[in-house]
Amino acid sequence: MSYPEQMTPWVTWREGAIVTTAFLVCLLGSVLQVDDTVAPPSVAACLLAATSAAVTLARHRAPVATLAVTTVLGMLVAPLGLLPTPLTIAPAVISAYAVAMRTERRTAVAALLTSAALLVASTLFFEENLSWEDTSRLVTVASSPLVAAVLGRLAKHRQAQLAYVAERALRAETSRDSEARRKVGEERIRIARELHDLVAHQITLANAQANVAAHLFSTRPDQARTSLDEVVETTRQALDELRATVGLLRQSDDAPAPHEPAPGLALVPTLLESFRLAGLEVSMHHDGTAGPLPPAVDLTAYRVIQEALTNVTKHAAARSADVRLSWERERVGIRIINDGVSSRTPLEHSPGYGLIGLRERTTALGGSLTAGPRPEGGFIVAAELPLPVAGSGARTTARASDREGR
Repeated sequence: MSYPEQMTPWVTWREGAIVTTAFLVCLLGSVLQVDDTVAPPSVAACLLAATSAAVTLARHRAPVATLAVTTVLGMLVAPLGLLPTPLTIAPAVISAYAVAMRTERRTAVAALLTSAALLVASTLFFEENLSWEDTSRLVTVASSPLVAAVLGRLAKHRQAQLAYVAERALRAETSRDSEARRKVGEERIRIARELHDLVAHQITLANAQANVAAHLFSTRPDQARTSLDEVVETTRQALDELRATVGLLRQSDDAPAPHEPAPGLALVPTLLESFRLAGLEVSMHHDGTAGPLPPAVDLTAYRVIQEALTNVTKHAAARSADVRLSWERERVGIRIINDGVSSRTPLEHSPGYGLIGLRERTTALGGSLTAGPRPEGGFIVAAELPLPVAGSGARTTARASDREGR
């Protein structure tokens, strides 16, 4: 921020103190005489001190021009019969500090060297015989602006370092806020996906069972009562699974709570039986040797089967469906095929959230999901879920140990 934009009362008092100090220092320097005596400052010395000190007010807006003016005024010290010392050129020293603070290095070096050379040259022009004391005083006069410039450069680097640290802190805070917002968004999607998978399935299943009970109520009251009992059981399971889902969502990762296990392939037989009671013929086949799955993969596999069969009940005029699991070393494949005619479009063009949620699940695990009608009729949902190498190695080791034991 530039100097004019910072004219607060504190800055005003500070600038006034600097100008006053520069004026008094110049007057103090003009009191010293060449013969080491002390005399009251002349009117010319007072005017020179006042003018030089006043010019320093412009050092923030035009540092190079301010240094040039104070240098020219400093060159008048010797012609006025005053003793050239760092005191009498104090405004030039202050201007040199401002040049180092507010200009580029090349510009600052050129301006400072020129100022020092002019101050020395003006003194030499009016001095005929220079003693050792005069020479040392000239060296001090020439070096004073340069020393001030070095201090100004160090202050500039310090300010730049503090600004860099503040910027890094601001970026880090912004990054933390963005990361927090991203995690909140991901958690909202995760909760929505879990609740959709649970509520859509259970409500669809309960609705199908209630329809069966209503259809059989007049002709087969015993079977209708059985269907109503299944509705009660389905809603009870929905409440249990809702509690398990809430417990899962409270965990830091996909690992289910030990006392409330999340659904997995172990519950698929119960899931298939509930669809059978709702009137859908469902079969299940395994290709390869089944093994334990990581919690996230196990839950996703269950959700794929659940959502596919729920869509069959809701959207397809199907009588049967086939669930097939293919077990391999590094992946598990899931195929759900029905013989009905789907009223839904393929996954890529579907406006619903069920299959979209499944795609998000499988993609998050590094797998894939496809869904669409088959050329020979019916509809297929296919998923490929990768298995961790460590888990695969553990299953291989376990099977090898079994063979060795046998």
